[in-house]
Amino acid sequence: MYSRLFKGTVAISKLMVKQQRLKILFWLLGIVGITLAAAASYPSIYPDEQSKQAFALTMENPAMKAMVGSGYDLADVTNVGIGVIFSYEMLLFTAIAVAIMSILLVSKSTRADEEDGRTEMIGSLPVGRLAYLSAATLVLLLTNGLLVLLTGIGLGTLGIEGIDFSSSFLYSLVLGTTGLLFGSFAILFAQLAETSKGTVGLSFAFLIGTYLVRAIGDVGNETVSLFSPLGWTVRTSVFLDNNWWPVFLLMGVAIIVATIGFFLNAIRDIDSGFLPVKKGNKHASRFLQTPIGLALRLQRTNIIAWAIGLFVLSATFGSILGELETYFVDLEIMQAFIPEDSSSTMTEQFVTLLMAIMSLFSAIPAVMVVLKLKGEENKNRMEYYYSRALSRTKVLGSYYVLAIVVSMVMQLLLAVGLWSVGSTVMDKALSFGSILGAALVYLPAIWVVVGLAILLVGLVPKVTAAIWAYIVYGFIVVYLGDLLDFPGWMKGISVFEYVPQIPVDEMNVWVMILLVIVAKAITICGFIFYRKRDIAG
Repeated sequence: MYSRLFKGTVAISKLMVKQQRLKILFWLLGIVGITLAAAASYPSIYPDEQSKQAFALTMENPAMKAMVGSGYDLADVTNVGIGVIFSYEMLLFTAIAVAIMSILLVSKSTRADEEDGRTEMIGSLPVGRLAYLSAATLVLLLTNGLLVLLTGIGLGTLGIEGIDFSSSFLYSLVLGTTGLLFGSFAILFAQLAETSKGTVGLSFAFLIGTYLVRAIGDVGNETVSLFSPLGWTVRTSVFLDNNWWPVFLLMGVAIIVATIGFFLNAIRDIDSGFLPVKKGNKHASRFLQTPIGLALRLQRTNIIAWAIGLFVLSATFGSILGELETYFVDLEIMQAFIPEDSSSTMTEQFVTLLMAIMSLFSAIPAVMVVLKLKGEENKNRMEYYYSRALSRTKVLGSYYVLAIVVSMVMQLLLAVGLWSVGSTVMDKALSFGSILGAALVYLPAIWVVVGLAILLVGLVPKVTAAIWAYIVYGFIVVYLGDLLDFPGWMKGISVFEYVPQIPVDEMNVWVMILLVIVAKAITICGFIFYRKRDIAG
């Protein structure tokens, strides 16, 4: 009886794999490739006990605990070595990348297909009611399963001291089960929200929330971290104690949440969700009847969600600046990491790193604003724009202006969040001007990324997803560039590499002017190509 509900699952899953094979391939190559490249570089980065002990001291740094977790002790690094250091620095952020991959795969295979009418079309065939969702779940399982196999085998064959096959597979399994858990929550949220945008928004909000809960717990009360799935992930103590309970816990919760999602899917109508949708006004305002007003209205919820998320993230890191300051004062050896001729403190150097990473996050909502235009084109809605007396330049310009404003708002919120909380916990708080400058100095780089997005929309709209690869590459350069010993030309591919790190570095006005000119030139080219190309549909 129940088998009828899942009839056609395998056939539909094959169709989904065919549709998303390139995305799955790029995700797997990126995550596995970076993991193996990073692991292979660690023996040369930490060749002796002195270098390991120097790293061990940073593990007690509250900022490091907040960023990458707290699953090991000082003695673990000095006594065990490379595997522990690798896991400490790489596990959490790799798990987050796997979670993002799983969320996007599930959203595309559920709500996005439902919005595009694929679910209804396939549902008209002799398939079971739960076949489509089952196929999406099967694709999720296969993708994470491949990730586990490739990562586990790859790490085990590197032959690095302290990284054996059994520990390597535990490392890969905790990545895979983390992906399954967040994928299962995406399945649940796909039943609650009515749109793919809502599904992704709820899923990312949950991911950010679990990261913040873990960060607060790792710095303050470890019990709090146990309320976060990411807190379970970092407590596997891979390459040391090899705790398996987080893997079983992640898998168990994933099964429970996915089961709830399947039940809700079975009882809801197609194109509907369980969260109530607010009815709009009967008549549109004058502002809503403008291109920029409509663009803002379509993305209002997404922009607000990103604004709240980035403000809370920066405020969370601001809350640990006081403990960071105390940590550097108490440990005289840490002062050796500051050059004698440097006028900056370790706190200021941490703020520059933090701003570089968070500015990459700020670029995401700005780019999403531009790519929304491509999404409207894919759904054949642009004809409604151009049936009126509107030029392509005006429509694209509206999205561009909105993207610029969004980038400025996000950077301002980063500065306000970091300073407002940090100033209350520090003895000698950084001035608001210095933190604001550290945030705003990244605006020209973000505008270059926005310009690249417009260029892709205008020139090669079918590969606009390449802009996300560029942003991810920028994050890799900031976080792993020095670790992987990237040559200068590889770092130079990321526009964020040219931004002066305020307040550690001096302001370079000419670099800022050059970045603005490059951003404008790329944007103008994008406008020209957009005016000349055909519109889909």
